[in-house]
Amino acid sequence: MKSGAYQFHTLGCKLNFAESSFLGRQLTEAGFHKAAEGEEPDVCIINSCTVTDTADKKGRQLIHRIRREHPDAFLVVTGCYAQLRGDEIAAMDGVDLVLGANDKFKLADYLSQNIAHQPVISDTRHMTPFFGACSKEDRTRYFLKIQDGCDCFCSYCAIPFARGRSRSGRIDDIVRSAHEVVENGGKEIILTGVNIGDFGKNTGERLIDLLHRLDAVEGLHRIRISSIEPDLLTDEIIDFTAGSKLFMPHFHIPLQSGSDKVLRIMHRRYDTALFAAKIHRIRQVLPNAFIGIDIIAGMRGETAADFEDSYRFVSGLEFAQLHVFPYSERAGTAALRQEGPVPEKEKKARTVRLIELSAQHKAAFVQAQTGTRHEVLWEASRKRGFLFGFTDNYIRVRTPYDASKINQLEEITLNEEHIAHDEV
Repeated sequence: MKSGAYQFHTLGCKLNFAESSFLGRQLTEAGFHKAAEGEEPDVCIINSCTVTDTADKKGRQLIHRIRREHPDAFLVVTGCYAQLRGDEIAAMDGVDLVLGANDKFKLADYLSQNIAHQPVISDTRHMTPFFGACSKEDRTRYFLKIQDGCDCFCSYCAIPFARGRSRSGRIDDIVRSAHEVVENGGKEIILTGVNIGDFGKNTGERLIDLLHRLDAVEGLHRIRISSIEPDLLTDEIIDFTAGSKLFMPHFHIPLQSGSDKVLRIMHRRYDTALFAAKIHRIRQVLPNAFIGIDIIAGMRGETAADFEDSYRFVSGLEFAQLHVFPYSERAGTAALRQEGPVPEKEKKARTVRLIELSAQHKAAFVQAQTGTRHEVLWEASRKRGFLFGFTDNYIRVRTPYDASKINQLEEITLNEEHIAHDEV
């Protein structure tokens, strides 16, 4: 297959989207082209996720749907689900090629060589190369990959088995990519990775040094740090963000449980006291910052009393939003050896309570910001006659659609009419 139209279908995290965009550019350079609207693709690529069993299910459903919709296309499945369940996916009807975590970056070579009907699964012990990626797609924000893999091996998580050990890009290369974003008209960059607080472990560089270098990129207007572990979010990084001209007052910090007992079961590397101290520090220096928190409901071994402890702890934090995940059993993880599985009904009830708590905090955060001045970057998406964007502190807002505002910054006084309530 020397050329043809390709079509990407990406599931999961921002990192996956960045990598899909990078792979798309590789295919274009190899003589392929992105399928236009209404054009039948010659190649369909599914970049999969495996963070939960629901993600696996979505991957399987997407494979079946793409095969039905494009029966003559060459179907490639890659990503984390492909890495962990390659043989299972290869046995599915209509799948032509399965590529693991490292080999997906050789996609253009595999297609040019017409290699099919065999899974190519990377050995996670030897996932040493770092493959950079940066994506825009149809957004005005760019997702810039700075790190991959993870050395934490939390008891519930399969990602280290899917993406290998922690590794990073080099500061000079990442800064060069940031300059390319500016040259392409980009105004905002989100730094992505699996565990970006671990940046530089394999290169001898430091995350804070990367942040300083990026803060000096001329022509860039905004930078956001995606999810960062609380024990790796140093006071130096928090204080730097408070004084930065480019880094936005926005943090996404995984807690996973507000019970110290459950944190130990999860093999997390901090306790609730450290987490609370990080939130307090952010509020001291950035009182209007958006703070998002990841939390898992119904972890194996989480008793009703443990959940109540967790709920009380989280309730007392000054956050803007919870990202709630019901615990999902992942093959090969240490958590499966833990006694005390939580019944699905109870797990769902705990999830609902946390989601309701999140809604309360989100509404209170937005209400507290009403009447204050904020700069908004308007995006290209159009829905119900509105244009959407984010304030500097990550409040989703809207304005009547005006194409001239796309990718433009505008200062507004936040009021009720601006609030995109379906996003609150």
